[in-house]
Amino acid sequence: MAQDDHSGTELAAADSSLAAQEFAGSTGTAVIPHDAFENPGFEPHRPRVTDEDAGREKRAQRTVYTLFYLSILGSVWAIAAYMLFPIESNDVGAVRLNNMFIGLGVTLALLGIGFGAVHWGKTLMTSAESIDVRHPIGGSEATQQGAVEVFRQADEESGFSRRTVIRNSLIGALLVFPLPAVVLFRGLAPQDQIPVELLSHTMWAKGTRLALDPSGVPIRAADVTIGSAFHVIPEGLVDLEHGRLEEKAKAAVLLMRLDPSELNEAPDRESWSYDGIVAYSKICTHVGCPVALYEQHTHHLLCPCHQSQFDVANHCEVIFGPAKRPLPQLPIAVDDEGYLIAQSDFTEPVGPSFWERH
Repeated sequence: MAQDDHSGTELAAADSSLAAQEFAGSTGTAVIPHDAFENPGFEPHRPRVTDEDAGREKRAQRTVYTLFYLSILGSVWAIAAYMLFPIESNDVGAVRLNNMFIGLGVTLALLGIGFGAVHWGKTLMTSAESIDVRHPIGGSEATQQGAVEVFRQADEESGFSRRTVIRNSLIGALLVFPLPAVVLFRGLAPQDQIPVELLSHTMWAKGTRLALDPSGVPIRAADVTIGSAFHVIPEGLVDLEHGRLEEKAKAAVLLMRLDPSELNEAPDRESWSYDGIVAYSKICTHVGCPVALYEQHTHHLLCPCHQSQFDVANHCEVIFGPAKRPLPQLPIAVDDEGYLIAQSDFTEPVGPSFWERH
């Protein structure tokens, strides 16, 4: 007779004859095991080269803390690259260099910690297999003391306390690794200006012509056919000497033309479109990704990052995905020469909703 380890209740084996009788009177099916599988046990332990060769063990130890030190070097390099390759002009090459060198530093920091931890476990920590019996939550005092003993054994088997060079290098790598993120977050907005005000206004103003991205050529209303979509920027954006990328990130617009009968416009926005032509911010209201996929048959805009969908025929209201508010609409009209122009700036902040939390 077997006993339950926790309740002490004896567990009797199932009677196969009784089960067979029940099966005979049943219209269903049953599987009655007669012979259980025997526990094969563990395979014979095979020692590693580091278990048998002290020289190889020391070499593995040097490899592990060297990888941790490389992680520290990568974190420091990411911070240095942020300062050595600043993004202060409209040169796209500067942006690429900044992203590349910071990315290389962060990659080295991550890989150093990851490879070092894996190599440590593969070559230096105890490799013998064991069974960890699970118990219900809230065990007895003896169980809790056993858990403390497990942590003590884990420390002993991993050598965390004993191998001080590896331990200290790992702690150093983990402490230095978040620093590049802190430095990068510092550069998200200038210190001498209020970010909320910067994000609440764009280059669009009354009379500003809509221009093709990236050429900057103004667009005539007659050139926008039904079913078409254009990536649009304010006229004059390409001529900016400073802050062109920042302004483009806020002012990017998608221009589409629908059959006017398919537009469901609110009374206060009927004058914001022109003969079925509408303009909406290209910046997703979820986390700021570019909404660049337009399905002309359903009039839906799709953000490829997190699959938010917006209905152009109904003021770009959210019909699917994590976005919480519609895309801001740019009021447009046509000037005397037939070019599309903005009636004003956006009437609400563009981009992620958290920017509105003043």
